[in-house]
Order: sequence, then structure tokens, then C-alpha cells
Amino acid sequence: MWSTEHTAETTLSRDAVWAALRDLHTGDLTYDGADTFELDGPFAVGTELTITPVGQDPFRSTIVDLVDGVTYADRTVYGDVTLTFRHTLTDTATGTSVTHRLDITGPAADEVGPELGPQISDDFPESMAALFAQATLRA
Repeated sequence: MWSTEHTAETTLSRDAVWAALRDLHTGDLTYDGADTFELDGPFAVGTELTITPVGQDPFRSTIVDLVDGVTYADRTVYGDVTLTFRHTLTDTATGTSVTHRLDITGPAADEVGPELGPQISDDFPESMAALFAQATLRA
């Protein structure tokens, strides 16, 4: 298994951050630099979606965990590895903390993870800042 995570804090409320995160993952929010999401059903566990990263080919994923206002996770299978992306929101004394985590599992994870993982997760800080900026604009 290979994992990484990035945590950032904002003075925004958890509801404001969750609304932006939810709308991004349902395709109702787009902005420069963001992946695009297209759901094939409701925003719920088990729903499949198409994700298109900027400048890349689309891929399929499935929502595997969803607790309104708290956590969202989707899972993508690529051959011998499975990528699970998770956002977890928690209240802080001054606002909200958000952790974006990537887990790479499967038979080839130890081999593929150290190279693929950083390629995917290097933009987590910038992505989080952009999400907070969108949540601020909408709050």
C-alpha cells in the first residue's frame, strides 16, 4: 500500500466547504484547474462517475464513502492497483480542517505507488486552495 495526504485549514464553515466540495464532485461547480466530474446517478455511495483531469483522458470511478458534511471518497481501479481518494472535513476552533488522502492498494501498489502517487498528489495543496477560494466566493 502507498498513501499520502494533505491537510489544510480555513476559517470557512464546514457547511460552506462541503457545499463547494459536493458541487465540484457532482459537476455543478467548475473552475480553472479543477477536474471535471459527471455523475451517472445520485450523489450517493455506489454511483459511478466519469472524472476528467485537466489535459488528460477521462476515467471511471465509484463513490465508496459519503457522509454528508463529513467525508467523500471515490475509488478507481487501474489494472493491478486501486486508487481511493478521500476528503474528510472536521470542525476546528476557527473554521474547518480538510484532509485530502490518496491510498493506492492492490498487488502492484508497492511498485507503482512511489512513482504514480506523487504524480497524482503533487497538486493537492493547490487544489485545496482553489476549493477554498471557490467556497469563499459562494459563501
